[in-house]
Amino acid sequence: MTRLVTTAAALALVAWLGGCAADQLLSAGGASVEMATTASSASAYAGAKPTDASEPPAGPREVIATPTVADIMQTGSLPEMAWGKADAPVVVVKYMSLTCPYCKKFHIEVFPDLKKRYVDTGKVRFILREFPIGKTSGNATIALRCAKPEKYLDLYGRFLAQQATWVSQEVRPDAIFAVASQVGMKRDEFDGCLKNQAMIDGLKWVKDRGRTLGIIGTPNFFVDGKLVKRVLTKADISAMIDAALTGKGGATSAAERTAPTR
Repeated sequence: MTRLVTTAAALALVAWLGGCAADQLLSAGGASVEMATTASSASAYAGAKPTDASEPPAGPREVIATPTVADIMQTGSLPEMAWGKADAPVVVVKYMSLTCPYCKKFHIEVFPDLKKRYVDTGKVRFILREFPIGKTSGNATIALRCAKPEKYLDLYGRFLAQQATWVSQEVRPDAIFAVASQVGMKRDEFDGCLKNQAMIDGLKWVKDRGRTLGIIGTPNFFVDGKLVKRVLTKADISAMIDAALTGKGGATSAAERTAPTR
């Protein structure tokens, strides 16, 4: 069963919840508007609401009203970028854009604790899915996918931490490459990546599939199959994971629940 939602309504919802809103196809070429907010981290973290500067496409979009686990876990031509045991009892999927300051906030403030307490202990499988906002993010995302798989998470963190050095209205390949080179990527590899149509098509599928599942901006999450369209704190995601683990007979211990998260 499907339902139809308007793009304008989806963008308004993202702005209200907080996060980065977008509705641009990923492309290594052609004109597009960079829509991720480039506000300073201070203002973004204080609750600034990014807005969409593009003209949304006309007409409604088809969205699966209640996606099943099978719907959520469907993959395209590109492998999932995931961490944690393949059979972990809880799966967390994060849709991200490299230009989104709220994705940066989550990665810096929440992910280290999430990884230590849940991913590294075998309780959670964490999946990152690309949902680039605008052409600048699209180019960086293609480079990210061209990194060696074992370097993906490292480069992802570097792109987020160094947003101020490469995010701008105009695409700056040299600035994007300067970040990618930090994990050993060579210039010819980088230039080749931006022309890799199979990679571009694969990433476009990931984003389009996300839209079909109800993703309207970044960061959006699926936590144990439940769609969450807002930025999550440590307390938020810990409570969701603990509830899911309890329901599966794998509750965290009292010591783990009361352990400092700083």
